[in-house]
Amino acid sequence: MSKTKIVVYPAVFIQDIETQTFTIIFPDIPSAISQADTLGDALVNAEEVLGLMLYDEAALPTPSSAEKVQQAYPHDRVQLVAVDLIKAAKTVTKPLVKKNTTIPADLAREASERGINFSAVLTQALKRELEKA
Repeated sequence: MSKTKIVVYPAVFIQDIETQTFTIIFPDIPSAISQADTLGDALVNAEEVLGLMLYDEAALPTPSSAEKVQQAYPHDRVQLVAVDLIKAAKTVTKPLVKKNTTIPADLAREASERGINFSAVLTQALKRELEKA
């Protein structure tokens, strides 16, 4: 299994003349938008937002050519942005909720003696059940 999954998309860096700040958009991924005060921060933010928007997508959009995007945004800076989606997925923290369950005492005791993580087992079982549905 590959340890990386690199994707590359053209980003448009739109500089506000008045504030000198940057808005970053990805024409191929309309929901991927970010802002920054400097070009350096904009480059970092572009990689981050691209990873966050695509890390769990099964079907990735086809990237446009940088030349085509530059033609559509002739007065703005267009640059290719690369991100490793596997690395991006590792940075995402999913919210957790606490659930109380009731199980037979002898089962709980034996599982505890064997060092079984109840939350991990329940999570795995729920995922299997949801895949069946």
